[in-house]
Amino acid sequence: MKYLMIFSVAIMFACTQKALPYKNGTYTFDMIFTEFMTQPNKTTCTVIIKGDHIRIEMDGSGNLPGKKGDLITEGTLFKHERTGKWVIIKKEEDKTANEIGGCSDGPQVIDFEKKIFYTC
Repeated sequence: MKYLMIFSVAIMFACTQKALPYKNGTYTFDMIFTEFMTQPNKTTCTVIIKGDHIRIEMDGSGNLPGKKGDLITEGTLFKHERTGKWVIIKKEEDKTANEIGGCSDGPQVIDFEKKIFYTC
């Protein structure tokens, strides 16, 4: 019974890891401001992924206040069921938020195919 439980947990962990869009690592993504849908001076950010945890930091590009390494946001990666988009959740209610991304109160959206982090 003990081995069956360990095996089940290992399978669940492996399935969860495969479902994530990126492997652990550090990446550079474009940063788009949804209220303008633009990238001032080609602003990018550093995206750090460890399991389902994501941390987004300033990378010093563009003309934004702050310095390289400053935290923009962090949370848990989650595929929003209603929209099918990847979001960064910070609380359980974010999983079922009616509104996501943009300048809403919902979780922020990150597009792994286009390598874009949307912020407000």
